[in-house]
Amino acid sequence: MGAVEGVTEFLPVSSTGHLTILEKLFGHRLDDPDITAFTVIIQSGAVLATILFLRKDILRIVPAFFKGLASKEARELPDFRFAIAVILGSIPIVIAGLTFKDAIETTLRSLWFVAGALILWSGVMAFADHAATQVRHEDDVTWKDALVIGLVQCLAVIPGISRSGSTMSAGLLRDLDRVTVTKLSFFLSIPALTGASILQGYEEFDNISNGVGWTNTLVATAVSFVVAYFAVTWLLKFVAKHSYSIFIFYRLALGALLVLLLSTGTISAQ
Repeated sequence: MGAVEGVTEFLPVSSTGHLTILEKLFGHRLDDPDITAFTVIIQSGAVLATILFLRKDILRIVPAFFKGLASKEARELPDFRFAIAVILGSIPIVIAGLTFKDAIETTLRSLWFVAGALILWSGVMAFADHAATQVRHEDDVTWKDALVIGLVQCLAVIPGISRSGSTMSAGLLRDLDRVTVTKLSFFLSIPALTGASILQGYEEFDNISNGVGWTNTLVATAVSFVVAYFAVTWLLKFVAKHSYSIFIFYRLALGALLVLLLSTGTISAQ
């Protein structure tokens, strides 16, 4: 589970969708509190990998943000604008996550939602990948870009859509290049996944202790950290030279297989 989380968290194929499928195959009930909490908490390993990978950018952007608060001239610099973009882009998913928390942990965990989201969002990704001009780059990112991307990211509360898939698609439709939208997606994952992990760990501490177990949860988190670091490194190199086509075809194939398994009663939706 930790390895799958590490591989899929930043690929536009939906890590939560993959974990949900695996949890069902391993015989777990998908809406059990300890299982839903486990799914969220092990994502923190991928977040730590992202922070490690982006450490040079973070050490440049964070000071630029604080300098911008005190200096008008500093507020004109690209690093300050990028920091503001990340902050604004993170707000919508926080509101959506808290507002629809109950549905996210129960109704939306159905494998029918996962299958439908995998297939339908593939169409959005294909359109965005085809229509993107990619004429804008990291220094061109504005707060409007981040707000649009952040709003679209809210759709990722549905397993199968993919947080990275939603942010990348929105960024491409804003004419940002693939490397920029991928890196911005990495940055937006840090506050979103960190906050969700802390909240689930606090609220479901006893359920995890009596269910999956904290040892298993921490092992999976550690594995996701190691695997995610290499996945992030590979993805940035890949998108610099390739489209998202391989991920789109994979999503369609997985979604179709899931529909077949559900329709024939091979596996149940919950």
